[in-house]
Amino acid sequence: MQLKKINPNLQQALIENDFIEANEMQNDTFSAIKSGADVVIQSPGGTGKTTTIVLNVIQRLEKAIGESTRALIFVEDKEKVLEAVETFKKLANYTDLRVIGCHDKGDIDFDKNQISLGMDVIIGTTTKINAMFGSAGFNMNTIKMFIVDDADMLFRNRLDATIMRLSASVEKTQRIFFCSEITERVEVLADKIMIEPIFFEMEE
Repeated sequence: MQLKKINPNLQQALIENDFIEANEMQNDTFSAIKSGADVVIQSPGGTGKTTTIVLNVIQRLEKAIGESTRALIFVEDKEKVLEAVETFKKLANYTDLRVIGCHDKGDIDFDKNQISLGMDVIIGTTTKINAMFGSAGFNMNTIKMFIVDDADMLFRNRLDATIMRLSASVEKTQRIFFCSEITERVEVLADKIMIEPIFFEMEE
C-alpha cells in the first residue's frame, strides 16, 4: 500500500494481508491523520473504515510504551469490537502494540485488570468504556488518539453526551470521527470538542 512515509513494518503487514492498493479514503486522509489534526471522515459502509482506523493507529503509535492507554476507539457493538481487534492482530503483526477489545457482554473486572497491566489501544462500546473509566480512575491524559467509528449511529442512539464527557477528560488529544453520514449531531459535536476539524466526504 503506497502511502507517503508509511512505516515499513506496517507496509509489509498490509501487503501480506492483501491490502495492496490504498483506496480513496486511505489516500486522502492519511497525511491529515498522521499530522495529528482533528478529522471527520464520511464514507459509505464497506469502504474500509476499520482498516483505515487500524493502520493509522499503528502508524501513529508504532510500539508499546509505558502502562497507560494511548488510543481509545469507540465502536457500535460487540461485532465491531471483534472485527477491529482481529484487524489489529493482522496489521500490527510486526509491532508489540498491546490491544484489548471491551464490549457490553464482557467481564468488566477482567478488562480493567488487563488494562491496568498496560494497554496501548482500547477498542470498545461507548457504554463499556464509560463504565470502566468512570470506576477505575485510569489516566485519560495519555490518550493520543480519540476515535469514534460510526459516529452518526452512536450519536443517533444518544451516546454523544457520554462521548463528549469522556473527551473532556483528556487535556490534549487528536479527535477523529468516522461516519456514513455527516449528520447535524456529528457536526455539532465536532464543533464542540474538536480544534479546526478537517472534513472529508467520500463518494459512493
